[in-house]
Amino acid sequence: MLPMIAYYKTVEEELFAASRAAKAEPANLAAKIESLASELKAALAENEKLKAKLADASLADVLGNVKEVDGIKILAANVPNLDMNGLRNFCDRMKDRLTDCVIVLASVIDGKVNLVAAASESAIAKGAHAGNLIKEIAPVVGGGGGGRPNMAQAGGKNPEGVAACIEAAENAAKAQLS
Repeated sequence: MLPMIAYYKTVEEELFAASRAAKAEPANLAAKIESLASELKAALAENEKLKAKLADASLADVLGNVKEVDGIKILAANVPNLDMNGLRNFCDRMKDRLTDCVIVLASVIDGKVNLVAAASESAIAKGAHAGNLIKEIAPVVGGGGGGRPNMAQAGGKNPEGVAACIEAAENAAKAQLS
C-alpha cells in the first residue's frame, strides 16, 4: 500500500473510532464534540457552584476556630474537599468577613493536601507574613510552597499531617504577631 493511502486509512479509522466514542455519525462529529464540550463546561460551572455552597455551609464551623492575638484574628482550619482554587476563594470570603486577620486553611482532595494562607494589611503591619507562614508549616504535610506577605499557597502529600499542620499554623501565626 502506498504511504499516503496508508496514512488516509489510519485517519479514517481514527475518525470512525472517534465517531463511535461520541455516538455520532462521522459527518456530525464536529457538532457533537462542540455540544459535549458545552455540556461539560456547564457541568463544571455547576460543580464549582455546588462546591462553593458546600464550603459556605461550613462557614459557621470554621468561624468557631477563630482566636485573637493583639486585635488580630487568627483562623487555622481544615475545610474538606476543596481544590486550590476553591480554597483560595473560601479564604478570600473569610478574609472579607474577619478583616484584621491571619488565615490558614487546609483541604485534602484526592489524597493531596492544599494549603492557603492570607494576612490582612493590619496583620502584616504587626509582623504577619503569609509566605513565611506557609514555608514553615508545609513540611508538616510533606510539601512546600510560598508566596507574598498577604497571600501564599502550598501543596503536600501527607493528608495524615493536616491536624498537626493546623496546630502548627496557629502557633506560627501567634509567634509572628508576638
